[in-house]
Amino acid sequence: MTKSEELFQRAVKRIPGGVNSPVRAYGSVTEAPRFIQGAVGCKIFDVDGNEYIDYIDSWGPMILGHNNEQIKDAVIRASENGLSFGCATEVEVEMAEFICDKIPHVDMIRMVNSGTEAVMSALRVARGYTGKNKIIKFAGCYHGHTDAMLVSAGSGVMTSGVPDSAGVPKGCTQDTMLAVYNDLNSVEKLFIESDSQVAAVIVEPVGANMGVVPPADGFLQGLRDLCDKYHALLIFDEVITGFRLSFSGAAGFYGITPDLVTYGKIIGAGMPVGAYGGRKEIMEMVAPAGPVYQAGTLSGNPIAMAAGLTQLKILWEDQDIYKRLYQKGELLYEGIRKIFLEKGVDYQVNSVSSLGCIFFTENKVTDYTSAKTSDTAEFSKYFRYMLNNGIHIAPSQFEAMFLSDAHTEAEIQETLDCIEKYF
Repeated sequence: MTKSEELFQRAVKRIPGGVNSPVRAYGSVTEAPRFIQGAVGCKIFDVDGNEYIDYIDSWGPMILGHNNEQIKDAVIRASENGLSFGCATEVEVEMAEFICDKIPHVDMIRMVNSGTEAVMSALRVARGYTGKNKIIKFAGCYHGHTDAMLVSAGSGVMTSGVPDSAGVPKGCTQDTMLAVYNDLNSVEKLFIESDSQVAAVIVEPVGANMGVVPPADGFLQGLRDLCDKYHALLIFDEVITGFRLSFSGAAGFYGITPDLVTYGKIIGAGMPVGAYGGRKEIMEMVAPAGPVYQAGTLSGNPIAMAAGLTQLKILWEDQDIYKRLYQKGELLYEGIRKIFLEKGVDYQVNSVSSLGCIFFTENKVTDYTSAKTSDTAEFSKYFRYMLNNGIHIAPSQFEAMFLSDAHTEAEIQETLDCIEKYF
């Protein structure tokens, strides 16, 4: 028995399912999860001494690679002054100024502790600002585990086969309206049915929790136009795409201006943090400036802010990173498509820059319904093969692969060689 297996046996006795987040569970791939001891660059190491090329990147924030020296030094320096104060600190101001100065659609920003908290707060602000109650979301888009958003959610909810969650009263979701990703007609239909009561449309601008599903041409602009037409706010959930597709996220990548945006752990360089921001007149609704209450004792933690601000400054000063990530994405995902073409494999490869996913289905994947046609049993075999050959990907058909600036052509080619041997 490996040390990871021993740890998992201990974990299941004290932690539900043996993990502290469902996306870490290996149940759908019939394995015990690997327990990780350390990581550097694009490599990750488990407690049994195995080395893997990592394509999880802590679910996205390790865009510079693991254990970046500049970020690590910033954390060490900040921790010398204390770990948490529950009081205002200078670095919070520096972080807010930096983001608002650099992101055109963010005039004000509020730090929170997770992407889930950021979404929950942004929705409350949207309702407070518009005076309306209904929210339109998309099937397969995951916006955290708040009650109102656990309606046809993606991510770990898809993997476990649970479409919604027990413990969520019907009243919590009665104002959540469900649209079809990449289908503008389904959105306008809901606007009409709502009798002008839609406060906001929230969307992952790139669907990245049902695998990777890019927006169809005109879809995001169409959402912007519909929100303007029906006087609702457009919220981009950029927990995954923020500061990854471009410095200004998917909004900058696609040239669309949302009213509110949510960010996750990438602004903490992987530490527990989130944020929501947007136009000044909307954000001034937030307490203590306005009547929409939201609070967090640990929000703006000085260690997380030091780590995140260091990472954002690196990304701002070297924006060629986004060209490099795009090129690496082309190398990896086009390489997989070439392998499939040569071998006559009729599976789908969806990608946007450094984000990508293989869908084990012959159907083109454009939304939640088509994503669910994937053969999860075949994915399970593929996952085990890759893991046993030193390639660390998410243990779910419905999660993204993430490239970092630390991945080299050599590691990408090693990954392609492994994929070629499997198929």
